Amino acid sequence: AKMAALGDCVDRLVRLWGKAHHYLCYMFILISFTGSLIKEMQVLPDGFFNDRRNFLNVYFVKFAWGWTLFPLLPFIAISNYCCTRDVSFALRRLGALAVGTAVWYTCTRAFLYIEDLTGACYEPRPGGALRSAHASRPACRGAGHHWAGFDISGHSFLLAYSALLIGEEMVPMGHVRSVRASVPQLCGVLLSVLYLGLNVLVGVWVLMFACTSVYFHDAAQKLLGTAVGLLAWYLTYKLWYRQPFSPRLPPQPRERRAKVGAE
Repeated sequence: AKMAALGDCVDRLVRLWGKAHHYLCYMFILISFTGSLIKEMQVLPDGFFNDRRNFLNVYFVKFAWGWTLFPLLPFIAISNYCCTRDVSFALRRLGALAVGTAVWYTCTRAFLYIEDLTGACYEPRPGGALRSAHASRPACRGAGHHWAGFDISGHSFLLAYSALLIGEEMVPMGHVRSVRASVPQLCGVLLSVLYLGLNVLVGVWVLMFACTSVYFHDAAQKLLGTAVGLLAWYLTYKLWYRQPFSPRLPPQPRERRAKVGAE
């Protein structure tokens, strides 16, 4: 009974994602614009979600890329193998996580560099005096002052990028469920549990993305961070991974394979 309930839940989510994951990028754009407008209006009271020390921010968002990699690595390996019965293809597909890690590291370092390049050190009070003696962000903050620069929202970038990447990599689950009779039971159960966990993770990332949009950063910083995340996803999954010399796309649903192959 428990296995049947688990399978039914997975099937419902597969049907939902079959339609919804194509629109996920537009949802992030809408949330970012709407959240930025709400923040400018300052209509929401302080609460749990604008506290930087809330447990979701401290234990999840701060380690968002690690949380994304942890369930995706086994899910990609097992689901891609179950779909293709090709070990080399499954290993090749894990390259998408290496690419994602490179994107995460490069973009976050670039954001910090831009903040350093455009910033200056001020005393931590309204109208605080410029402290020219502290010419770098670490030195400024180490002295207890405030570094004011163009702080592109790393959370907007990473949460959007992670959710979009997960959405793409969950696609093979539809095929796995359609051939579940030929999938070893242990693998099927493990994939189902991982799939549910990934869905929960996407929900958390979307929620925290919305909180960032509503409570933190200037509009330009959030919109630019979101745009970088969407661009990284588009350049990889919509362009590069369709080419032969790439980690390739995950196995697509049967009704889309001919179209993807033609492209």
